[in-house]
Amino acid sequence: MTYQPKSDFLHAITSRGFLADCTDLQGLDEALLKGVVPAYIGYDLTASSLHIGNLVQIMLLRWLQKTGHKPITLMGGGTTKVGDPSGKDEMRKMISVEQINENAAGIRKVFDRYLAYGDGPRDAMMPNNADWLDELGYIDFLRDIGKHFTINRMLAFESVKSRLDREQALSFIEFNYMLLQAYDFLELYRRHGVLLQMGGSDQWGNIVSGADLIRRVEGAEAFGLTTPLVTRADGKKMGKSAEGAVWLNEDRMSSYDFWQWWRNVADADVGKFLKMFTELPVDECDRLGALEGSEVNEAKVILANEVTTLCRGADAAVAAEATAREVFEKGGVGDDLPTLALGADEVGGGISVVQLIVRSGLAKSGKEAKRLITEGGARINDEPLTDAGLMLDAGALAEPVKLSAGKKRHALVTLG
Repeated sequence: MTYQPKSDFLHAITSRGFLADCTDLQGLDEALLKGVVPAYIGYDLTASSLHIGNLVQIMLLRWLQKTGHKPITLMGGGTTKVGDPSGKDEMRKMISVEQINENAAGIRKVFDRYLAYGDGPRDAMMPNNADWLDELGYIDFLRDIGKHFTINRMLAFESVKSRLDREQALSFIEFNYMLLQAYDFLELYRRHGVLLQMGGSDQWGNIVSGADLIRRVEGAEAFGLTTPLVTRADGKKMGKSAEGAVWLNEDRMSSYDFWQWWRNVADADVGKFLKMFTELPVDECDRLGALEGSEVNEAKVILANEVTTLCRGADAAVAAEATAREVFEKGGVGDDLPTLALGADEVGGGISVVQLIVRSGLAKSGKEAKRLITEGGARINDEPLTDAGLMLDAGALAEPVKLSAGKKRHALVTLG
């Protein structure tokens, strides 16, 4: 990058690794220096929580607000009814409007931790694109907006090309998504003066289309900015673990498991993740990321504590670290482990340890739980578990039972 940004926002995100592409870096920099720039990122409402793959964008909005600008988290109540084909191999399942609204409420909990919402010039806003998309007249939309899009250009978009190249179906409703997203940018420009849309690199085509639509319809300049695809050292995408998605909401993933995911990242990822997902100074992130051997483990603890504090609160981070030290250093039970609470009627005359391993989330199936036991990877109260046919009765569960899968995954079973 030859141009060196002068605005606090662009300086912060470039130094921390957030910038992939920008439609006009110097023009955006000058706009940021002139005054408050409202900027938005759109979110599909396909689940009741975002996962850590969304944290790049959330931190981007947080830095925007910290440097004096206005973040807008656009809820995709309208576009979720259609489905974004970007990065998808097949058409998404349609979900009900009721479920979409429930998902919006769940996602709001995460944003409240990272952004300050309100009515002030720099306070965050959370509009819903259903407010304008649900009211669109189809013929009017095609006449007023569709005329600015050519089929030639739409077919050249990577999200479309990749699906067609693999001969996978791309529905007409998905094909329309890029028009709707561009129209969102236009509506937000008209309603709230939004000058900037941000998103992941897979959204580049959609974002450029929105800025171009504003230029064509309003004769005004708007900007687009994307972040790089963040992968782990093993090449896998952020947001996934062996057990599935790493969710941001407490009701989808315990704070202990969330903390542990960050504590167990690869050594090579520590410096990069500290810069992107915490607010520690860049120099300190580089220093911690350069540590080797046993010293890097303390850097990982700092990473886990900083990210968990932002996402779940300081108390959750303290409790998770305390539990980890109790479990790993002292061989204890720990107060913050994920817990499976059983009723007396569920236990009856006895319940199998295989069932407990599955229900506590340490295995996905009975077959996987049995394999874990036969291969020596399961422990009960820190002792090797070798009998896949073991049954536990109410007496055995009178005190909490600790189950372990490998060295890093644990759960408690209690009898209520």
